[in-house]
Amino acid sequence: MSGSDVSTGRPAAPKSSPRWHAHLGAVPIIVVFFALIGIYIGFAPEVFLRWPIYNSFLVTIPPMLVLSLGLTLVIAAGEIDLSFPAVIALSGFLFAFCADKLHMPWLGLVAAIGGGALVGVINGWLVAALGIPSIIITIGTSFFWSGVATVLSGGLSYALNDLTGTVIARVFSGTLLGVPVEALWAVAVAALIWAILNRHRFGEHLLFIGDSREVARVVGINTVRERIKLFTLMGALAGFASFLMTVANLSYFSTQGQGLLLSALAAVFIGGSSVFGGSATVVGSFFGAMIIGMLDAGIVATGVSGFWVEVIVGLVFVAAVVLHTGLGDPARVKALQRRLMQRE
Repeated sequence: MSGSDVSTGRPAAPKSSPRWHAHLGAVPIIVVFFALIGIYIGFAPEVFLRWPIYNSFLVTIPPMLVLSLGLTLVIAAGEIDLSFPAVIALSGFLFAFCADKLHMPWLGLVAAIGGGALVGVINGWLVAALGIPSIIITIGTSFFWSGVATVLSGGLSYALNDLTGTVIARVFSGTLLGVPVEALWAVAVAALIWAILNRHRFGEHLLFIGDSREVARVVGINTVRERIKLFTLMGALAGFASFLMTVANLSYFSTQGQGLLLSALAAVFIGGSSVFGGSATVVGSFFGAMIIGMLDAGIVATGVSGFWVEVIVGLVFVAAVVLHTGLGDPARVKALQRRLMQRE
């Protein structure tokens, strides 16, 4: 641990997560991403050498991408948030209700993000102020808010066809120069999260907290406040992801988002973020989400049975982690080589 920067008086970044290492951590997943694209093109050129397949990815992947970007910050701080699928259900309902019943979709957007942020504030306070492990709190709040969404919606779905052609639909679910707007919003969120993690004091504090919470306190970081801010941001991003999903599909159902938990987490860890905190890469999470989001269609297009999807996801996960370990910790690889040679 490097303590503080004498010239600026600010806490220095943790030694376990120097800037060059954060960028290097994304290299394996970028290699895997382009290797998979090459495989898809080789086995299904009639699909992957045409724009429509990529256009569909740019519509379906953004909600999961936004979630994985928020989780990158959470994991960087050594925490976990498993409640975001419930936030997606709750925020989606808030937007759908405002759009369908009140005919005020812009208010629905504010309500969706605000509702998610409120859940995040509650999560953050329970975790940071009361000291309860985040995995326990967010499992509990996930059940609670999922139940609230079901009760409020009565288990019913909402058809939002009246939004077709409206300003809010064009701004968040239209196209710009042939590119789906959802993808542009996701890229904007990625740029924001990258700036927070790599160029802002808040991101530096999160890495410091993830590296050592006790040392973070010693150097003057308010760990309670920063973690509450962290979970609030995660909740707001989950609310925004829910809005993107709902407005793109022009429908709401109370179980939406339940299939995104493992996908979003896998995208972050495949991308190279450390499960122990103190080290994270936004670029890695970005490409990890792209890989996870493209696997189903890629496997089907290449003629492989859909039953193999989870097997291949596991292989990609392990391959990316092994590559990340090799690049990020050469000493561990050399130690393994020595052990293998001794056995021989």
